[in-house]
Amino acid sequence: MTTQPTTKPKEPSSPAESAACQPCGGTGNVPTTVRVGRKRRPVGQQDGLCLNCFGTGTDPNA
Repeated sequence: MTTQPTTKPKEPSSPAESAACQPCGGTGNVPTTVRVGRKRRPVGQQDGLCLNCFGTGTDPNA
């Protein structure tokens, strides 16, 4: 007789664990405007670290 391996059923993740951060949308990056020149005109955007979740992408208040 052969025995079949038993596997644990996956527990559903709680909604608080998987809640995405609002400012970054769960990516961990937010767009930051790049300014140049004496008049500080905007020329583009670059990715910056989300200061709400510190780059993790999950909501710290959930």
